[in-house]
Amino acid sequence: MTSSHESKKQELPPTAWAVLGLLSFPGERTGYELKKWADSSLRFFYWSPAISQIYAELRRLEELGYAASVRSGPEEARAKRRYAITGAGREALAGWAADTGEAGPPVLKHGLLLRIWLGHLAEPEQLRGMVGEHVERTRGELAAVREAMEHASGVPDWTFPALALRWSERQHLAELELAEALLTDLDGLAGARREPGRQPDGDAPTPG
Repeated sequence: MTSSHESKKQELPPTAWAVLGLLSFPGERTGYELKKWADSSLRFFYWSPAISQIYAELRRLEELGYAASVRSGPEEARAKRRYAITGAGREALAGWAADTGEAGPPVLKHGLLLRIWLGHLAEPEQLRGMVGEHVERTRGELAAVREAMEHASGVPDWTFPALALRWSERQHLAELELAEALLTDLDGLAGARREPGRQPDGDAPTPG
């Protein structure tokens, strides 16, 4: 591998490794098929890249020699380009996956909690409505996770993706439990606000 390719390898973003990871399973796939698979697996525990990002990463991976593609012949009504991982790509991916220092801590960006944090600017019922909507969305996501788990069940090549989906199922169940507890907290806060003679503290809730 040339030094320029080595430099590019070191600069690969997680999205590139995720796309290469999708290619590491048996078979050749189009960019559209990779997007569908990301939507039914990766998004439940990491993130599903946009189709434009997938194609951008596929081009990058081909330049590095980590992926190869072939264009369909005249037997197909609409020409398609199918991608597969190369030996060099599988070796690089295995090295990246085994590097525990690259994993980093999980990142939580909870849009609902940001609004709860600003709850002093909203009405209690408005906050409860937000949490209720979050509960319904989470239940829908949980159902989708379980559907994906059922699809992966019994397929030997998908043993480890099934483990990730099982973790995601537990995470969604925990999210539902946390949301129910948040509703209880909001009820308690509403009761405290109704108590006469209570004045808000002027200091921000920060240490020091």
